Amino acid sequence: MEKNQKIFWGWYIVGGAFLVMGINYGARYCFGVFLKPMAAEFALSRSVISLAAAINMLVYSFGAIFVGRMLDRIAPRWITTTGAVIAACGYILTGFVSTPLGLYISYGLMVGLGSAGMGVVACSSSVSKWFINKRGLAIGAASMGISLGTVTLTPLSGYIVGVFSWRVGLMALGVITLLIGVFISQTLMRKTNPEAHGLLPDGDKTAIIPQSSASPAIHKVSTLTLFKDSRFWTLAVCQGLAVMISMSVFVHQVAYATDNGIDNMAAASSLAAISMTGFMGQFLFGWITDKISDPKYGSFIGISFMLAGTILLLNVHSIFQLYIAALIYGFGYGSLAPILPLLVANRFGRHIMGSIYGLLTFFIGVGGAIGPVLGGVIYDHYGSYRYLWLINIFVLSCVALAILTLKKGKQYVA
Repeated sequence: MEKNQKIFWGWYIVGGAFLVMGINYGARYCFGVFLKPMAAEFALSRSVISLAAAINMLVYSFGAIFVGRMLDRIAPRWITTTGAVIAACGYILTGFVSTPLGLYISYGLMVGLGSAGMGVVACSSSVSKWFINKRGLAIGAASMGISLGTVTLTPLSGYIVGVFSWRVGLMALGVITLLIGVFISQTLMRKTNPEAHGLLPDGDKTAIIPQSSASPAIHKVSTLTLFKDSRFWTLAVCQGLAVMISMSVFVHQVAYATDNGIDNMAAASSLAAISMTGFMGQFLFGWITDKISDPKYGSFIGISFMLAGTILLLNVHSIFQLYIAALIYGFGYGSLAPILPLLVANRFGRHIMGSIYGLLTFFIGVGGAIGPVLGGVIYDHYGSYRYLWLINIFVLSCVALAILTLKKGKQYVA
């Protein structure tokens, strides 16, 4: 390591990923704040409005496949910069929509595509390539940005909606995404992996000869090979269902709370409450996976906390009860972002993290797209979210047990 480079560059990648994911997911998880006022202004059902969030998730997950493959070849800053520009334009244009089609194009298509470039595939995969022994700590620290962004942006969005309008709130998110996303991408996300710059993972001070290519030599892994691997499908199904539930909560919890007589600002802040304990969970679950034999046990604990929080959410009748449910659920939710890339690296190897994680995210995103629409359809049919929470409880119980069956096996490494 060069004498004047006192801080291992991997930690700059962690810092960049922390901020990029904070802006990206913090802004996306604000959609629940805009759901009810948009439905009221357009005189449309919540399922119609929620479809925009579902399209957003589908486009995001489809884009993640290409983001993952590009990430194994080029520096992450160009991917995250492009994503920030596209997402920012989508948010701003959403502030001017007057029809559901316009909403689906601007928020569903544009924000979804831009978010893929700023998402966990680009950020967590980049971090993973710089660490081995400290991978859990590094990914956990980077993932904390998701919660910090949500804690900051959801109350801000709720305030702007209350004082101005939902349109102004969306345009504000666009400006924030553009300015911060582009700046951080260009300054902190410049390098691909340590070997390409004469370094070793974790900041090892033993210099190595830089490779002629930015990517290390790897065995090519076909999509068909992955599809024949039961570990891939265990991760895809379990994480897909977990994200389906988390998206249903982020999109519908605010409306559920206000339906139960809770003030709009307090209801919006309940999303921030999820992210407050999610912030702690993301660090602790990342850190603890460096200490235990298998990250799947950390995943089981996290899902169990989500289950407990959802059970409490089923019987919310006051602000206090809402916040207790949100805080418990949020701690478990904090396990999702850091543990998935750790499971992928543990099972498949770090050098092809981008490609595998991107493909996995597509299937996970399909599950995530179902959550908002499922919640909207259930509410429109029953006039209540009770059956949504009951479905979530059953699904989380199954996921917690299924994740324990995840086996170890062949790693695809250089």
